Amino acid sequence: MCISRVQQILTAAVLPSRRGGATHWEALCADCAAGLPFDGVGLALMADWGPADLVAATDGVATLMEKLQRDLGEGPCVDASSRRRPVLQPQLAATAPTRWPGFGPPALKAGIAAIFAFPLQVGQIWLGVLDLYRSVAGPLNAHDLTEALAFADAATQVLLHLQDQMPLAEGLHPDLAGHDDHAEIHQATGMVTVQAAVMLTEALLLLRARAFSSGRTLPQVAHDVVDGTLRFNPADEDDEDES
Repeated sequence: MCISRVQQILTAAVLPSRRGGATHWEALCADCAAGLPFDGVGLALMADWGPADLVAATDGVATLMEKLQRDLGEGPCVDASSRRRPVLQPQLAATAPTRWPGFGPPALKAGIAAIFAFPLQVGQIWLGVLDLYRSVAGPLNAHDLTEALAFADAATQVLLHLQDQMPLAEGLHPDLAGHDDHAEIHQATGMVTVQAAVMLTEALLLLRARAFSSGRTLPQVAHDVVDGTLRFNPADEDDEDES
């Protein structure tokens, strides 16, 4: 990767006169969408169980793209993170219905024809994923692929730099927090681990399964768990069905 190009991207993202009121992430994603033939860009932090927090999205479709992957636990960003390599889907209509049966139909309905997901990682540590989408199908040429990789490298450096500024006890840097309804999801996941006597990963799978089967979103189901109207108690399944 050309270090000078990554530095140019970083300089543009953090320059106050360019950023206005945007965060570093938002500026970087906006520059990526503007400088390359993409309709939108999304950036999500990743955890062991999959997409954790939406950090930035350039438009409503990009926001939907990231939230679908978080709610369903499947999609290009999930595969890119777990496999530690880019997932390039230039013909989403041809591959998504069978590869990602939950994510594919609503993504295609939203007008997403191609997705290119790039993992943000340092060695064996994975941090997040940069997702780029197009409303027209087609592969990336060599120049656009190189540029996308440079933006992914720059995003990784911004993430590391921002988080290094925060003590561990204080959690995420403000530029990385408050862009999503993740707090209630995390709280509900913790509650389900106690109610159903399962690990965190299994608890999130239970939440996602309930959301999918009921035709609701993950945040809606999480809200019901937090306010006590929905419980996941293996000893009392009838109680769960009535919630």
